[in-house]
Amino acid sequence: MELLGSKELVWSVLRDLETSPLAEKEKALFRFIDKVNGDSPRISPSDMQPLYAVGWDDEAIYFAISVCALFNFYNRWIDATGVHALSPEAHQEGGKRTALHGYVRK
Repeated sequence: MELLGSKELVWSVLRDLETSPLAEKEKALFRFIDKVNGDSPRISPSDMQPLYAVGWDDEAIYFAISVCALFNFYNRWIDATGVHALSPEAHQEGGKRTALHGYVRK
């Protein structure tokens, strides 16, 4: 089964990261991001070791933390300002555009 771009993969990760077919490298990053979301004051250098062990470097970890923080900011801004959420269809179309063209508009 082709997993990249697979809705089944996304749902399996959302249901249970540990039993999903996602590679261990990405699972390690998601475990870390879960701690960034839920317990960031307690992050220490030891939390980086599992990431280094599977091949992530400081730059990738920095970007993951930044993306997580920016999405948290954006979600709180959306909630507090009353901006309406996009429909599931609009999210799917946006995801297709991003997959095709990336985040940077040219």
